Amino acid sequence: MQNVPQSTSSRLLLLLGYLQSQPVWSGPDLVGLLGVTDRTLRKDIERLRGLGYPVDATRGPGGGYRLGRHGQLPPLLLSDDEAVAVAIGLGSAGVAPGLADASAAAMAKLERTLPDRLQRRVRAIHASTEAGPANTGTNEPEVPVDPDLLAQLAAAISGRDGVRFSYDGTEGPVTADPYRLVSWRQRWYLVAREQPGREWRVYRVDWMRLRFPGGARFAPAPLEGGDYAAFVLRDVASTGWKVHARILVDAPAQDVLDRINPAVGVVETVDDGHCVLVTGADTLETVAVWIGMLGIDFHVSEPPELVEHLRVLAQRYARSVPGGPG
Repeated sequence: MQNVPQSTSSRLLLLLGYLQSQPVWSGPDLVGLLGVTDRTLRKDIERLRGLGYPVDATRGPGGGYRLGRHGQLPPLLLSDDEAVAVAIGLGSAGVAPGLADASAAAMAKLERTLPDRLQRRVRAIHASTEAGPANTGTNEPEVPVDPDLLAQLAAAISGRDGVRFSYDGTEGPVTADPYRLVSWRQRWYLVAREQPGREWRVYRVDWMRLRFPGGARFAPAPLEGGDYAAFVLRDVASTGWKVHARILVDAPAQDVLDRINPAVGVVETVDDGHCVLVTGADTLETVAVWIGMLGIDFHVSEPPELVEHLRVLAQRYARSVPGGPG
């Protein structure tokens, strides 16, 4: 795994995670895992103690660092409903590609830090429930979530630190000031101001690979209106999918807006009886399904691949009914 610079706070969280994962850790093992010096490890242990985490240190053979009494954290103070909500949330997160292992580890730590009564309740929920796949509406492959990348971007947003990254389809690195992460349709997007022109841009996080060092710190100048999710929707409808289409619909814009989920795309008025649906997806099949669900006459002239796909679908549907062409 490539070593990347870590802030003190992220390193402390990583150290705390290691201490929770097994009863005792030797100093050299922690130094190697964290990529720090003995002196830095000792300082981090003191920081954890200052935050209220009981970290014990023992000397001699078999000695090392352990968390709290017998290597356990004090009981976590949650109400019954809060414990159930966290357990269900972790179970749902576990179906997202890339989060299964992290969700299982978090569930195990949660159980260890709850009082006995709540431990039994959470274990019962965990053992007796399952979550179906998050993506059941399209044939687009689910994109794995990279928790570490999301955490680094969130830290940059919080710290007002610029980021540098390689981006699929772009030559050379991109430098941008990050403002908001938006989750939409099993995808994560970063809203940022690209440098040096300061134009607002939307980047798919799974197409990004961070570079170090990052960009310079910046003074925030937020998006006008502050609706970052709407900005992502508009941008992705025109640039962020593999398949893009502008569909002329024989109906007023409001009629189409009343029939579609906002995630489908953006509607533009042409006249009192016509509008354009700007939409897209990562597959032709998904775009065709969305258009068909309108229940209104429409016209497609591009892209050519979508026109051909709709022609094939029309013939297939016609063959499926009695009296249709053979």
